[in-house]
Amino acid sequence: LCSPITRHGIPLQLFPAAQGTNKCTNACSLLCRAGTHNGHMNPRCRTEQAAATQLPTCRVQLLLNYHVEGRADPGRVPAAGGRPEEGDEPDAEGDGPWPEAGDPRGEVGDFLSLDLGGTNFRVMLVKVGEGEAGQWSVKTKHQMYSIPEDAMTGTAEMLFDYISECISDFLDKHQMKHKKLPLGFTFSFPVRHEDLDKGILLNWTKGFKASGAEGNNIVGLLRDAIKRRGDFEMDVVAMVNDTVATMISCYYEDRQCEVGMIVGTGCNACYMEEMQNVELVEGDEGRMCVNTEWGAFGDSGELDEFLLEYDRMVDESSANPGQQLYEKIIGGKYMGELVRLVLLKLVDENLLFHGEASEQLRTRGAFETRFVSQVESDSGDRKQIHNILSTLGLRPSVTDCDIVRRACESVSTRAAHMCSAGLAGVINRMRESRSEDVMRITVGVDGSVYKLHPSFKERFHASVRRLTPNCEITFIESEEGSGRGAALVSAVACKKACMLAQ
Repeated sequence: LCSPITRHGIPLQLFPAAQGTNKCTNACSLLCRAGTHNGHMNPRCRTEQAAATQLPTCRVQLLLNYHVEGRADPGRVPAAGGRPEEGDEPDAEGDGPWPEAGDPRGEVGDFLSLDLGGTNFRVMLVKVGEGEAGQWSVKTKHQMYSIPEDAMTGTAEMLFDYISECISDFLDKHQMKHKKLPLGFTFSFPVRHEDLDKGILLNWTKGFKASGAEGNNIVGLLRDAIKRRGDFEMDVVAMVNDTVATMISCYYEDRQCEVGMIVGTGCNACYMEEMQNVELVEGDEGRMCVNTEWGAFGDSGELDEFLLEYDRMVDESSANPGQQLYEKIIGGKYMGELVRLVLLKLVDENLLFHGEASEQLRTRGAFETRFVSQVESDSGDRKQIHNILSTLGLRPSVTDCDIVRRACESVSTRAAHMCSAGLAGVINRMRESRSEDVMRITVGVDGSVYKLHPSFKERFHASVRRLTPNCEITFIESEEGSGRGAALVSAVACKKACMLAQ
């Protein structure tokens, strides 16, 4: 059972260091292969042997999101795409990657935030106000809505009409339909950002496949749905990725937060890249936030040697075969199904459940990812494991329960270690780009797998730190980060609009 999974789950075995080389560099070499895409390599991403810690910008082309580093003039706004205009100076105080004009503390009021990134959709009311001693304060109220399958897989009009219905319901409950609120939209899918409030959907992921959305402006689709409904008005001022929203939210807790990461239904990260390494915009000063969309890593074959038969089966039965392969190894949408396929393999080899699988166990999706967390949370008396397996029509022995637990641990540990390789590659790249001997950095993290799995977080942290020996990393959990971050971006956008009007 465990030899192939464990072999692919231990970082220093997964990425064996060549003799006489730095282990950290080799541990992240997997990501370096992303430097070649469609037969060419970005010259700025090239070194003598293709520096192993780089996640080249050519791999994340067209996925730049919003912000830069620099001290903006009070009356000026960064150029389109977030690039500072000529003459902007970096922040001398080293406060982090946000322009001075991007501080929301001068903009108070109510903001609405939408968060779409998985099977649940969240609507959030964010109240930004002035606190004690001039400090800003943020208060939130939110509600979760489940997205029905027909909305996820029907038409774009059906999906956004449902989202509009949820917004209407939320506004009714909070008696706010009379107000036209600024709205920030956290949209956790690959887009090409053309403006802060305009993003073209490149492709759906995480089981979504609503027709008529790919290639279109997502904010426009939302505005059209709100207009069709006609019972409330909304000013959609910003759309951000959930990783970016998480980083922005966490930045206001820790000014060293320059990486945002989500490990939930899917998996993705963003980070602050040196402008001199960003090919798509002009200028070498400051930094820009790059949404890596690393879930798509492996789509060109880079992960082939690491994929197991279970990974290939999950991919083949997914809504997007051949895509998001890295995400399918890590994300919560797929973790339970990977375990189910491992268990079926053991049953077929007469190593589990006396060689007999129930009809439920043979049903795709029956072993939910929450079962993985519950199995690994078992106190040791195996009662919780036994109860879970009983709901699947099985009569497990003590040995069966132990094997099921080991299968869950193997799959979730591999996910944690594969995820750590991605983050280590990004962080080591940041340190090398900044020529720092030791880099101190904070990573803001959100997502159900990271927060709710009993051991994922600890395994992930330990592995990242092994792979980044020259970095001092602090991890902070984002509380309502995606929604709050989008609202803060909306506050910034409103503030800048007022400044321009003045």
